[in-house]
Amino acid sequence: MFGDLFEEECSRVSYNQHGKGKTRLKTKALEPPAPREFTKLSGIGNQGGTCYLNSLLQTLHFTPEFREALFSLGPEELGSLEDKDKPDAKVRIIPLQLQRLFAQLLLLDQEAASTADLTDSFGWSSDEEMRQHDVQELNRILFSALETSLVGTSGHDLINRLYHGTIVNQIVCKECKNVSEKQEDFLDLTVAVKNVSGLEEALWNTYVEEEVFDCDNLYHCGTCDRLVKAAKSAKLRNLPPFLTVSLLRFNFDFVKCERYKETSCYTFPLRINLKPFCEQSELDDLEYMYDLFSVIIHKGGCYGGHYHVYIKDVDHLGNWQFQFLQLHSQLFLLSSDGSTVSLLKNCVLQAEFSFQRNDPQVFKTLTSESPGLNDRTSCPHWFDINDSKVQPIKEKDIEQQFQGRESAYMLFYRKSQLQRPPEARANPRYRVPCHLLNEMDAANIELQRKRAEYDSTNNEFELRLHVGPHYHFLNGALHPVSQTESVWDLSFDKRKTLGDLRQSVFQLLDFWEGDMVLSTAKCLPAGLHVYQTLDGDDLTLCEIEIADEEDIFVWNGVEVGGIQIPTGSDCEPLLLNVLHLATSSEGEKCQQLTESPQVFPSNAEVGSVFTALAIPVGAIFLSSTECTNEGWTAIPQEDWRKTFREQGLTNGSFVLIQDSSNSNNSLLTKQGEWITTVNETNWIQVKNLCQSESEEELVKIPATANTVVFDIRIKAIKELKLMKELAENSCLRPIDRDGKLLCPVPDHCTLKETELRIESSLGLCPGKAPTSSQLFLFFAVGSHIQPGTEMEIIVEETITVRDCLKIMLEKLGLPGDSWHLRKTDWCYEAGEPLHEEDATLKELMIYSGDTLLLIEGKLPPPGFLKVPIWWYQPHGCAGPWRSHQDQTNGPPPQGGVWGASATQGAPGDTYAEASLSYLGDIEISDDATLAELKSQAMTLPSVSEFFIPSPAFLRAWTVESKRPSRLLRINQQQLREYKLGRRTEICLEPLQKEENLGPQDVLLRIQRRLPGERAYGPPVDLVWDTALGWTASTLQRRVADCCSLPVEKIEIAKYFPEKFEWLPVSSWSQQTTKRKKKKKQENLQGAPYYLKDGDTIGIKNLLVEDDGDFSTDRDDAGKEKQKQLALGGRKSQEVLRGQSSSVVSGAELPGRPQRPEASLSIHVGSFR
Repeated sequence: MFGDLFEEECSRVSYNQHGKGKTRLKTKALEPPAPREFTKLSGIGNQGGTCYLNSLLQTLHFTPEFREALFSLGPEELGSLEDKDKPDAKVRIIPLQLQRLFAQLLLLDQEAASTADLTDSFGWSSDEEMRQHDVQELNRILFSALETSLVGTSGHDLINRLYHGTIVNQIVCKECKNVSEKQEDFLDLTVAVKNVSGLEEALWNTYVEEEVFDCDNLYHCGTCDRLVKAAKSAKLRNLPPFLTVSLLRFNFDFVKCERYKETSCYTFPLRINLKPFCEQSELDDLEYMYDLFSVIIHKGGCYGGHYHVYIKDVDHLGNWQFQFLQLHSQLFLLSSDGSTVSLLKNCVLQAEFSFQRNDPQVFKTLTSESPGLNDRTSCPHWFDINDSKVQPIKEKDIEQQFQGRESAYMLFYRKSQLQRPPEARANPRYRVPCHLLNEMDAANIELQRKRAEYDSTNNEFELRLHVGPHYHFLNGALHPVSQTESVWDLSFDKRKTLGDLRQSVFQLLDFWEGDMVLSTAKCLPAGLHVYQTLDGDDLTLCEIEIADEEDIFVWNGVEVGGIQIPTGSDCEPLLLNVLHLATSSEGEKCQQLTESPQVFPSNAEVGSVFTALAIPVGAIFLSSTECTNEGWTAIPQEDWRKTFREQGLTNGSFVLIQDSSNSNNSLLTKQGEWITTVNETNWIQVKNLCQSESEEELVKIPATANTVVFDIRIKAIKELKLMKELAENSCLRPIDRDGKLLCPVPDHCTLKETELRIESSLGLCPGKAPTSSQLFLFFAVGSHIQPGTEMEIIVEETITVRDCLKIMLEKLGLPGDSWHLRKTDWCYEAGEPLHEEDATLKELMIYSGDTLLLIEGKLPPPGFLKVPIWWYQPHGCAGPWRSHQDQTNGPPPQGGVWGASATQGAPGDTYAEASLSYLGDIEISDDATLAELKSQAMTLPSVSEFFIPSPAFLRAWTVESKRPSRLLRINQQQLREYKLGRRTEICLEPLQKEENLGPQDVLLRIQRRLPGERAYGPPVDLVWDTALGWTASTLQRRVADCCSLPVEKIEIAKYFPEKFEWLPVSSWSQQTTKRKKKKKQENLQGAPYYLKDGDTIGIKNLLVEDDGDFSTDRDDAGKEKQKQLALGGRKSQEVLRGQSSSVVSGAELPGRPQRPEASLSIHVGSFR
């Protein structure tokens, strides 16, 4: 996709070996860009790392108001690209290249446009095009570059006009009502993701919640000149036509000191009403309504990944309904130009009757969901644009991007009141400037011409006809009798049939009599060899796989010159160079070594070489190339019955024959010298990883790109002075930079074919390398792979997933059949499961070197979830649901027990400790309700030990990091609405009475501090109604009411179990900077508290003790343990680096798998 659209390849010359002496010059045009696919939309080619740029450019392109505003700027304002190299010309290159790119995306009939010219206008080098950047950063930098480029034109305010909005921050004094305000401009809104359920909640926290300054956190009013009570708020003052929302998915973990990506569920609506978040709310609701039209999606982690974009086709430029018509092709017929849809014959009368009678629901679906059958305008057209690929999607597919490693990263909304003119609908030429229309029309004509030329060139190829009567069979191959009459050149259309070819040959060879058989042939070093007879006169040459410049042998199918000739690939003749001692005139062996070419069928036995040379017996040495003593391999006598092909010999290989009568004097010692030096620039390093002891651990073997792996292996065995038996039972395996052994390389391949570079490091390992029909796989147990825990296996590529799983389980010594296999994704984590257990590994595109993970548990059927169920009961909250048989036992012992803290961690005494005990797995439909899940869980054998009156006496939590995490509160809600996912685990907590939590109720665990001790009492559930707000004062009042204490006589703190820390929840303190004083009150859901269901709240009675310490002895011990673990982790990393570097001398281990970050910039000329 780079460079000129129509550049051509260099000409290549094809020689006719036995022809009439002429040389054919064949010029082949480069294949032109592919036309657009069925969506009729164009993608953008990736230059190596520009997926983030492509996603943003497609969003701007599908913003018609932006695109048309850019098109409205003519050459008189922007200049012309033809003048860009003139020294005095002011050419605004960036907007001109954007115009040209948008015109190509609209009108040029190609699958993908190129951004090479645009990135050149940015001043980017090839390194910049290969480097990944953040799309949110690009959005701001590109808008800034456009604003600078358009200074002094009528489009100087293009960005501000479409994307500029304002926010007002106000602080209102409660005494004098003085308002202090500050206005901020924005081109995009940045919203939090961590501990927020969705966009509307994030906006509510920012633009609706008031921060109150009171009690010991007062505000200094400039008018009153004293500390007073005040309220701070932020509102949206002016809304732009297009609202861009950037999601803060990347955060920093200050405990681990590393960046991470927030993958939690974050919802956003297709239509949003911004009225509650605006300063002025007097206007009609329609003034505040915005529709989603683009979602930029990031897949991966914080150190790398891939972007693509979901886009709503506002102008209906693409063909969205084609996918639906393909799914129902038995009913509907789409015209060739894609403009009309009709019912197939015999379906007009039958369709409605049969569907209504047999399946009325299907008929309802067809008539209601089929675009084009009802109102087309009511059906939004969404597309997934992934670089050069464009696919239609359904609007509900957007929900899949709420969470996970592949999730929404930027949202683009447009005002609902923005209406497109009717003439713009399905009209890509609308508002495109005339000069760009003419340029695109000319380019399309040229594209059509190139495609027609390429199609003609690509479908017509040259055939070489070898006429049988002009050949004779000699020395195992066919040779021409007459150089002028034996070969005829024929140009033929490959779309024609074999019968057409036979008729053309009859007309060409008018002297032919009798039957004519056409067979494929090939000119080999030994001569011409016939392979397969062509059958099926009604088949095209493409269907019988005839290639360009194919050799066709024309004969009677029986004999040539009275000799019946062998045919087929099995008996393909090999031209070998045979070396042996010459025989003098007296019949005695001379000391002169002679070389003679000999032809042998490839299926002949190696021992037949003695018969051909009239030597009774001796020794046979083989070599792929003529080289010194080091390149020869002795063939054991028991292998003489193997064929030349089985021994890996090819045309040009060398065979050295030593007569048994001359065995005392080896020919190898007389005909060559041993290599004693190594060229430092051409070598392969081999490390001894066999069990055998050796004087040497590392050797360097001289090699070139054409050196065969087998030769390197044999030389390494000799230089390492290992046992000769390893020649038959060893292999070479590449060693990566981390010291890991990779898949073995085949013996018969060259270094170039295996893509190994000179100076690579290989390990000599026991065991044979896999054959061409086998796969070498890594496998491990569990979803997280620890370094060095993978096992290895060699299996046939035709083996099924089920059989492969069985072999792996046997090798691991694991019993049972409740396991399944998963592939690893590009992040080396558990990916999609291999559902089709009867499919072969080859069909599922499993390749050598892939890693498969064995995950315990059978895969559920489609539409079902397999949910592990855990039992959770905080000690100290024990209800009456213990087993009647044993009141002292804990939760059911089936499976393992996780020691954990009460919900989010206990404050540190024995009363608050909790554990999770595994009960078993259940399979349940994702259409089932939460109450049905609880009912099914109650049928597990381990639950039968407990007396549970009904599912209403169970509380359900999701499990994350071996702790209860999210509370599932509505019993009648379907599981799919909770968006649990395939890997969700659930724990059940028994209750003493039925519970019915409202949507604004928050469940907390409160624990009172024991007077005079660094410990807490047992936890008690507290339900807090947050309808009055998530403020510290409302929480303090609720806790005080529960404890029957005055609100001013208690102090509360939230517990962070992962840090063993307490954070007091009190009136907010002022944060002062050098520049200004800033008083900040935040929602308890946000930083620094992130309060949620299940959190532990410690309570201190100030009537008894008034110190500020909330910690316990267990907290002190936990912090000390964390310090020791962190220190030990750093030491172990240093040791691991040292061990890995010793495996490959000179290799360095990467400290972290991220690339160095580089700033993003766009270079713009001055136009002021």
